[in-house]
Amino acid sequence: ISRGRPVGVVFLQRFFTLGKYRRKVYQTSVLCLTFIAYTAYHMSRRPLAIVKNSLNQDCSRLTPPPGVIINNNTRDNWCDWAPFDQSNANRLLGVLDAVYVFAYAVCMFVSGMLAERIDLRYYLALGMLFSGIFTYLFGLAFYLNIHSFAFFVIVQILGGAVQCTGWPGVVSCVGNWFGKARRGLIFGIWNAHLYVGNILGAFVAGHFVAYNWGLSFIVPSAIVGFCGFVMFLFLVPHPEVVDCASHHETSKQGDPTQNPLLKPESSMRSESMSIEVNEASLGQDEQNRHRNKKAITFWEAVKIPGVIEFSLSLFFSKLVSYTFLFWLPRYLDAATGAGSQASAFMSIAFDVGGILGGVIAGIISDHTGASALTCVGFLGLAVPSLFIFQAYGSVNKVTNIILQVICGALVNGPYALITTAVATELGTHKSIKSNSKALSTVTAIIDGTGSVGAALGPLLAGLVSETSWAYVFYMMMFADLCALLSLLRTALREAKECYGLRCFKSDKNSYETIE
Repeated sequence: ISRGRPVGVVFLQRFFTLGKYRRKVYQTSVLCLTFIAYTAYHMSRRPLAIVKNSLNQDCSRLTPPPGVIINNNTRDNWCDWAPFDQSNANRLLGVLDAVYVFAYAVCMFVSGMLAERIDLRYYLALGMLFSGIFTYLFGLAFYLNIHSFAFFVIVQILGGAVQCTGWPGVVSCVGNWFGKARRGLIFGIWNAHLYVGNILGAFVAGHFVAYNWGLSFIVPSAIVGFCGFVMFLFLVPHPEVVDCASHHETSKQGDPTQNPLLKPESSMRSESMSIEVNEASLGQDEQNRHRNKKAITFWEAVKIPGVIEFSLSLFFSKLVSYTFLFWLPRYLDAATGAGSQASAFMSIAFDVGGILGGVIAGIISDHTGASALTCVGFLGLAVPSLFIFQAYGSVNKVTNIILQVICGALVNGPYALITTAVATELGTHKSIKSNSKALSTVTAIIDGTGSVGAALGPLLAGLVSETSWAYVFYMMMFADLCALLSLLRTALREAKECYGLRCFKSDKNSYETIE
């Protein structure tokens, strides 16, 4: 469903004529706006991981303020925030993580189908607005002195539910505007929004966590709400909305701006005058085709070759990634004694590694066409890197940061590749005749399955960490191994293709998922 051009775009069109560059400008704007959107989504997920060290901490390292009476009952927990002031604090915090991501995962399966039937601009704008509201409510507990565990659970469930609007929405927008060429590289760079959001979230929340953890939630909530308003004003989810041909039509007809040397000089002079008329004609035809296409069902999407294998792999990969997302600052504080603020800033190194891993995985996938083989290689190296980080990460700060970057790259490389380039490729698979309306459903299935693992990982980490943090790392190593095994059959088939030198593609082509 499309409800016309965004208000901000209509306003800008009155003052600017884009001419032959209009498609490039719109593509760039979609990339930038969706990058900002999901950066804001992830920033609003980050505060709880940072605030855990303030909700429950080692009170013996702090000096009680005047008026606080310390006795045998309050000596160890006078600085904690009830109900997280008992020995089962990690378990309760793990439950908050789990209900948040479980709500996200359950709603994700429905979210993809809704995204295909609702204007993506409205969908993302409202999703970001409500994400800001529920993030704000969690921070409000600091000022209203709320200590009800049920309150925190309800806010987390609602917050996780509205977060599911983000991923299918942004991936569909980008998939609508871009073809298959260099998709791994484009998505590898674009997917950095996950880690930029984590970094900004850790920085903003970490700035306030030592003295006012309520602001650690309220400031990110204001940012995500404002970004949602920007999406409402400027996001163009489909080329047809602004009378541009889709990437499918462009690839068939040829983009007249791409080969100017093949045209006579008179044609080049007249090109700027005719390009808007031609693109408007192509866009109208494409809009009619888009309306006539039917969204595929859930079971039709599951039957697409590769969806099940990559979904299972993402289940285990996301289990590891989200365990780090929600528990890394807590672990760093326990392992190094750095304190809540310092551990928040130290955890940024893991997300820097995630950016590098996503880009490198995308480049390798583009040049080889072997996405499963790329993921298997990263996962195979991730297992020993986790062991080394657990064993030597507490030696000193420099060693810890270096190992975080390495682990971040190897853990998040496959996660980034599967959720972006692979999901988009499967969503436009030849078995469904490149039906762009399948993209949101396929993306939701893959990411929804991964999100179940994302919920399970932090929950188990909260339980296991009460015994030993070493067992948390053993759990993550086992999960990465399972992720590797899920893709092993597909990777072996891709390896056979590569052995025959048939998997290396030129820049004008993209990989096909091997059936």
